[in-house]
Amino acid sequence: MTAAPLPRRLLAEFLGSAFLTAAVIGSGIAASMLSPGDTGLQLLENAAATATGLFTFILMFGPISGGHFNPAVSLVDAAFGGLRWRQLAAYVPAQVGGCLTGAVLANAMFGLGAISISSHHRASPAHLLAEAVATAGLLLVIFSLARTGRGELAPAAVGAYIGAAYFFTSSTSFANPAIDLGRMLSDTFSGIAPASVPAFIAAQLVGAAFAVGLIRALYPDLTPGEAEDAVLPRTETRAAATS
Repeated sequence: MTAAPLPRRLLAEFLGSAFLTAAVIGSGIAASMLSPGDTGLQLLENAAATATGLFTFILMFGPISGGHFNPAVSLVDAAFGGLRWRQLAAYVPAQVGGCLTGAVLANAMFGLGAISISSHHRASPAHLLAEAVATAGLLLVIFSLARTGRGELAPAAVGAYIGAAYFFTSSTSFANPAIDLGRMLSDTFSGIAPASVPAFIAAQLVGAAFAVGLIRALYPDLTPGEAEDAVLPRTETRAAATS
């Protein structure tokens, strides 16, 4: 399989990130409208839409770009040699731009102001610990599958993990620096106040660093081919990494 040109991969990362953020924020808005006063049901609806949406977005865009939609995933992939550093430098702006766009679209689809800065402060010590755990767990899911030749299971596994992490983490598992930035543009159920974002991103990067150590400890016998296998089956991601 020939590699997709970098511009096509960046478009896939932009669109996937936009769809993901629109799903997170849009389903949060819908949940608030459908189940007013019932936070538990709202969270369930938000989690279900996010998990199933993420599954389909990885299926749609993964064969082109690897389906990262997350700077933490791209960073760890680059650390293991699956993504070139210059490609990482291009992936991150595409992911951030997609998340910002998805937030604006979600607001607009529900008749809200295109940008409404969130007032939902989240950066307590418990939330930050939860973000480090959530991010480390997400990366372990992705790269454990890649290193054991089961990358084709990643769309379902990542969706399932995020759906579960909505409930087992106090932060509801953002686990994505780009989506932090997008979610601060919506003062709704899924938003995060700008003042909380730097601490969230720092916690996610700590989780990513911890995950790198765990992956190296758990799966030390890494071949060059396996290093290129980040989210998709080996043949697809290897082709993307060679251009």
